[in-house]
Amino acid sequence: MTRPTTKLSPDELLTHLHDALTVLGLGELRRALDEMIAEPIKDDSRLAWLWRLVEPQLRRRLESRAERRIREAQLPVRKTFEAFNFGFQPKLDKDLVMELATLRFITQGKNLLIAGMSGTGKSHIALALGLLACAANRRVLYTTSADMLARLNMSLADDTLTQALKPYTRAELLVVDEVGLEQVERNEARRSGLMQKVLLPRYNQQRPTIITSNIPWEAWGDYLGDHLGATALVDRMLHHSHVIVINGPSYRDWEHKQDVGTIRSPAEVTTESATPAASSPGRATSGGARRRGK
Repeated sequence: MTRPTTKLSPDELLTHLHDALTVLGLGELRRALDEMIAEPIKDDSRLAWLWRLVEPQLRRRLESRAERRIREAQLPVRKTFEAFNFGFQPKLDKDLVMELATLRFITQGKNLLIAGMSGTGKSHIALALGLLACAANRRVLYTTSADMLARLNMSLADDTLTQALKPYTRAELLVVDEVGLEQVERNEARRSGLMQKVLLPRYNQQRPTIITSNIPWEAWGDYLGDHLGATALVDRMLHHSHVIVINGPSYRDWEHKQDVGTIRSPAEVTTESATPAASSPGRATSGGARRRGK
């Protein structure tokens, strides 16, 4: 390719620029250049002109990178906080959730434990944070508890547990959804302390984990089949964590009642169906981390 010189005409110089941007793989930049030449903006500063040239390429790169992270994270659906109905769960600490959305908890190495009955928005919050982390170029992995434990349990048969653990222990942010939801999962959790083998290394390395669960923290001993081990595990998880307990109605149940014609407002459902604090999964509130009592 001929090197441009000051003797080249504007059309020849543009051709050289096109060739150079193609070789560099900057197709978006080339298209932006053509658009800006076709429709120049009067009084554009050099920096403003350069930014308008570079910004489309940058945006495309960031979007492509985020899409790759989302695929690698295996998020089942894309949830956002814009789509979350905070008015349906008025007891939920929205300020805490919005603080979590800054992703500072990842930098701080803090866990997030979300407890509540089915349909209260636990998974929505976890998935929305996972999506934000992917957009921020964090290495995220989503799994349900049942799927993770099934995979680890299968690895015991061919002695590949060490390899099977790596994706779960190495992710910058691990999202473990629906802990304790299935009876089969509870049976698998009892084998070889599989849950501990994931969560304890992450705690020791200060790699944040998001856990959603519909069972009380004090019931994890029965869930894991090891009361002593469960006490040590839960104590560590609560030690350096944000804890949210959603004591409220099921949004899915409310939507179902709308579908069958028994329509009531979210406020009515909240007043009538809110879960008593005594029966909530855990005693901590959405105001922050709280250690388990001895």
